[in-house]
Parts: sequence; C-alpha cells; structure tokens
Amino acid sequence: MNRGFLLGVLSLFCLTAQAGPQINVGTVYDYLDADKSTYLKRVFNSGDATAFVKVDVLEIVYGADGSPQEIAVENAADGASRNGLMASPARLIVPAQGMQGTRLLYMGERDRERYFRVRFVPVVPEKEDEFVVSNEEREDYKSSLSAGVNVMTGFGTIFFVRPKDARFDTAVKETESRYELRNNGNTVIIIDEFKNCSLTKDTDCGATTKHHVLAGKSFAFDKEKGREYRFFLIEGADKKTVKIASR
Repeated sequence: MNRGFLLGVLSLFCLTAQAGPQINVGTVYDYLDADKSTYLKRVFNSGDATAFVKVDVLEIVYGADGSPQEIAVENAADGASRNGLMASPARLIVPAQGMQGTRLLYMGERDRERYFRVRFVPVVPEKEDEFVVSNEEREDYKSSLSAGVNVMTGFGTIFFVRPKDARFDTAVKETESRYELRNNGNTVIIIDEFKNCSLTKDTDCGATTKHHVLAGKSFAFDKEKGREYRFFLIEGADKKTVKIASR
C-alpha cells in the first residue's frame, strides 16, 4: 500500500459519557477539488449538552523514506501570509441536537497535492480557549458536566487538497495471478468498497475496505482461484465499477 498511508490512523480522542455533548463530523475523508478553494465542514451534536469544539489543523508531510510527519498549521491573523489550510472559525459552539459549520480555506500554491489532518476536539472551555462565553457561563457548564461521568469524543479527518491542474492517469497491469493498478496522475485516486467474494457462494466475502492511492503509487493484490474482486475506482467525479474474476 501507499506509504503506509495515514488513513488507517484516524485519531479518536477520549477526554473523560453517559450524558453530555456527542459530536459527529460525517465523512472522515474530504477532498478539495482543483477549482475550489473552500470547503464547508459540518459538525453535529446529538448529545444533551452544548459542545465546545476546537478545530486543529496539521499538515501531513512525507519524508524521503515515505514516512509521514504531522506539522501543526497555525491560524494566522494575516490570512494573506498563509500557505496552507485554515479553519474559520476554529472554535465552534454547537448546541445540543444542533449543528454548526466551519469553513476550511486553502491559501497558497496549488502546484502539488497536499494532505492535512483536521481534528475536531470537544473541550471544557477555559479562558485561553477563546470561546465567547462569560465566566459565569463557563462555570455553569463545568458544573453541569461534573454532575455525572462524561466522555467527550473527538474525531480526526483527512483532507486532500488537489493540485490546480489535477490530472488522472490510471494504468492497470494484470496477469493470471496478480492485479496491479498504478496512479500515474498527479492526484489521489480511490479504491472504494473493495472486497473479494467466492464465485460460487456470493455470501462468502472478505471484509470491505477503502484505499487511497497517491500519485506515483500502486495498489495491488494476488488473485486466488475461485474468487471475484470487486471495487469502485474513483478518479475525482468519475466513478467506475471494476470486477476481476479468477477462475
């Protein structure tokens, strides 16, 4: 697989929930198309208490050996000086049974694809957190949570920023025993809902998985006799159904 890609390492944060805020951010993979510069991400709260959510952005950078490193991206006062992704607002107050949105704004060059981890972390508001609440409201909120055991779970999502001139070029190399798909383009492609099933018993299937193939990387598997391999190949807005049978 591609550079041990990040994407099996999505962050889940546990703070200390039988009751309280319970957030949901929808999909954990989001993509900024070549002709877009902003993306609206919605945060839902199905709990019975207000959620104070801090949005953190980190860039995922790969070293020469292919290992990923996450670098914090700070929200700058002067947006024009930025070269990366910012969340606006970076602090969300999401009412119980309600929803709020943050706009992910990319600024800078688009000559190559870039990758970011966006973390949505519920917190108990403190003065330094920059939530617009009074001291009295802050203390009342803490008191309401301390009445029981509360777990506030956050989510880490992955955000792909495609280059300005996104180009898809997928090459397939197939033999009797192996199938290989190589991404010769300059932006990520997706192998979605990948699974293999018996040719004679449709209920005999392996786990369904999702794979991201970065530019210059490949996705491959060995074919077993009597199995059929099924997946969707997604290249931007183009989605193709692929089936490979090994008899």
